[in-house]
Amino acid sequence: MNLNQITVSSLNLEKSIPFYEKLGLKLIVKSLPNYATFECPNGNSTFSIHQTESLPKGDGIYVYFECKNLD
Repeated sequence: MNLNQITVSSLNLEKSIPFYEKLGLKLIVKSLPNYATFECPNGNSTFSIHQTESLPKGDGIYVYFECKNLD
């Protein structure tokens, strides 16, 4: 199985983009203010964020990134 893409909501893409880049994701689509897509450093998966006025209620989405060096 190959994970293709995960998309999550964001209240502010301009603040979210640098956060995910620091995790090691490579920005490949920047369509502000609505959408951004990142390429994962390993494998073929992508991770996207989209602008929303409010975050989902309840449990929401859980996404786990494993990284050996968080500096």
